[in-house]
Amino acid sequence: MPRRIHSSRAPAEPARPRTFSFDASYYRRFYLSRETQVADATTAAALADFVFAYLAYLRLPVARVLDLGCGVGLWRREVLRHRPGALYVGVEKSAYACRKYGWERGSVVDYVAGPNFDLVVCQDVFQYLDDAEAAAALANLPRLAPRALYLQILTREDWERACDQRITDGEVYLRPAAWYRRRLRRRFIACGGGLYLARGAAVLYELERLE
Repeated sequence: MPRRIHSSRAPAEPARPRTFSFDASYYRRFYLSRETQVADATTAAALADFVFAYLAYLRLPVARVLDLGCGVGLWRREVLRHRPGALYVGVEKSAYACRKYGWERGSVVDYVAGPNFDLVVCQDVFQYLDDAEAAAALANLPRLAPRALYLQILTREDWERACDQRITDGEVYLRPAAWYRRRLRRRFIACGGGLYLARGAAVLYELERLE
């Protein structure tokens, strides 16, 4: 995930997307090293507290969770903390992560789910997809997430104004936020904080929507 900025220095130009290799060095740099990690257990816990609390407020049960791009499994720990009996399915494109953590191999671009999931998590995956892959993944999400979706994507605006460029991975596909919003609003309602509901999944008051 992008680390939020804590300084007012001028943004640098993003690097060109590289050939992505999600190997041991990638996870060591962005998840396991204290000096360069962008995601940790404390941040994941605070985020999960918000997501599960809001879904409880909406009276949406969460018994099945699909985590697309699950990385080192930070969400698995949180799902089982909030819903000890829930089914958690972790899916990863990285062969290394699948071997190390036991995830199912797959991608949000074309993954086909078995059971209907109550919550789908897709955190910091889309910026690693080119335009064609990202469009296909967005078209696939409504089939995977018939109820609730937590989605976090590094956008061009985030890179320029919000994230800490010293440690955030900038060698990615940085698209404008509007590119995603235009496609997401066809099938989802934005609730804020990265949480989306499939249209018709719950009753929302008008000012609970971001549209």
